[in-house]
Amino acid sequence: MLRWGGLIALVVVALDQASKVWAEQALAYGRPVEVFGWFNLTLVYNRGAAFSFLSQAGGWQRGFFILVGLIAVAILISWLRKLQPQERWQGLGLALILGGAVGNLIDRARHGYVVDFIDWHYAGWHWPTFNLADSAITAGVVLLLLTLIRGSMSGEKA
Repeated sequence: MLRWGGLIALVVVALDQASKVWAEQALAYGRPVEVFGWFNLTLVYNRGAAFSFLSQAGGWQRGFFILVGLIAVAILISWLRKLQPQERWQGLGLALILGGAVGNLIDRARHGYVVDFIDWHYAGWHWPTFNLADSAITAGVVLLLLTLIRGSMSGEKA
């Protein structure tokens, strides 16, 4: 399962990093480009974690988030190694989370922040700006939850 999951994670990392390079070249920092009335492309840098948590912490958070990211990557790889071939949906979820974690970890190590540019909004309310890595992590978590729910409802191993 690790080989298959690793390949999926590498695809996520490649797409994430390519999209961030594009965003930094095509977008001016902090200036929204309207795509639809409810969707903009807006380049921002997140020095914190999810929803900019600890973004104003003074700089120590960079090393902390890199360490947490490395630990998460090690745990995800270990978990992928232990999966059986029939646990492919769980493996897909873990691979998506792994790819997203590595994508954001690369940003933190290179820049000290994560490049975000996807900006959903409605009636003056904005969801925090995010990127493809965040999307992969979210999709992976949802997939893992669904496999766990399905397994607990059917009595199967998730």
